[in-house]
Amino acid sequence: MFRRYQRTQEAPPPPKIEADPQEVAKKAKQRVDTAKRALSAGELADLQRESKRQERLLDVRMELHKRLLESLNLAALDRASEQELRHEIGAIAREGLRENGVVLNAAESEQLMQDLYDEITGLGPLEVLLKDKTVNDILVNGPTQIFVEREGRLELTPIRFKDDRHLMRVIDKIVSAVGRRVDESHPYVDARLADGSRFNAMVPPCAVDGALVSIRKFNNDKLSIDELIDYGAMTEEMAAYLQAAVATRLNILVSGGTGSGKTTNLNALSSFIDDHERIVTIEDTAELKLQQVHVGRMESRPPNVEGRGEVTQRDLLRNALRMRPDRIIVGETRGDEVIDMLQAMNTGHDGSMTTIHANSARDALSRLENMIAMSGVDMPLKAMRGQIASALNLVVQVSRLQDGSRRMLSITEVTGMEGDIISMQELFRFKRMGIDERGKIIGRFEATGLRSKYSERFAQWGFDLPTSIYTAPRD
Repeated sequence: MFRRYQRTQEAPPPPKIEADPQEVAKKAKQRVDTAKRALSAGELADLQRESKRQERLLDVRMELHKRLLESLNLAALDRASEQELRHEIGAIAREGLRENGVVLNAAESEQLMQDLYDEITGLGPLEVLLKDKTVNDILVNGPTQIFVEREGRLELTPIRFKDDRHLMRVIDKIVSAVGRRVDESHPYVDARLADGSRFNAMVPPCAVDGALVSIRKFNNDKLSIDELIDYGAMTEEMAAYLQAAVATRLNILVSGGTGSGKTTNLNALSSFIDDHERIVTIEDTAELKLQQVHVGRMESRPPNVEGRGEVTQRDLLRNALRMRPDRIIVGETRGDEVIDMLQAMNTGHDGSMTTIHANSARDALSRLENMIAMSGVDMPLKAMRGQIASALNLVVQVSRLQDGSRRMLSITEVTGMEGDIISMQELFRFKRMGIDERGKIIGRFEATGLRSKYSERFAQWGFDLPTSIYTAPRD
């Protein structure tokens, strides 16, 4: 089923790093001075003129946007076609440019019309980033600083808002569309964009230097197991083991940090679920896109502007138990719903899956303990750990490394209790070996040599995995 993924190249030696900070700072200053000297007086003047022109164009765009709001029939926008709307925007914009004495070339004129169209129908300067498929996250730190994440790395964009009011207008447009509000009395908000992307905003006075906006983009193109193998996120042997684990209804916890690929891996693992099973998904923000036919999707709801109507993940989970699910998939366990999740895993809903924020498999179990304790349930520590050990079978640890790549760092089985301690055994892991000249992580996936506790279960279900997949490499 899986295409073979092999890594045959030997790891080159790690690059040498200059250890003397004074020498490094001196060389950096020399490079900056050289770059400044390379610019002639004429080139510096050109840069200044271009900067002033861009400022002027931004002022013109905001003035034209104000004119459009005054001239267009906003109530009729939903009924107008894109062509009609663009034609009307173009006519009003050209008249405004003539009155202001602004002359644009063809490229600038086309860009201005697109910007105005985005201001009216979309999210203004952010619209171009939302349409860019290479962008995973959009991070706004005030009106003049907009960062994006591409391939796991953050970069500053030239896009910016006119001022704080311009940024606040876009935020208000987003939150009002979902019946929410954000102001000084309630300075933060979570929402979901029309395409499913997660949106979070924090506004002054809590945001000191201007409103802060974070958008985690929703990607309709979910990665398959084969694609994850090709990208080096796991090996064929690990995928074959995970297929057996999901198909034989082991309860799985996917653990990792923010942006490490927990949801991506959960989506990929769900592809191994049989089409004849009824699946119920529970999420704060609906991101899971399962490939099965029989899927019931539920999403929590925050309180409205009056502070009423909140529906939590725990409410949904309790209701899901009455919906005759074969499996329950919780997008992320982060609160007191952990109690109902563990009880569901222990009482007939085997094969359930969820994710959690943690840095290792052991930390993931500790976080579950903390969530149970914080929920107010008075339970002895040993009984708490016994509940966790009985409910969970497998912890899959994923991580985003410093070069931006996402890897499955380990696959660990929960084997039971030894006294007061939950016992675990790691079957597969990613072994880091260094960094190459381009800053890329060098490493390999390897088995630890331990045989799965569930090998007999796999064989009974028709997944007789060869013992070779558990063989540790010989260094």
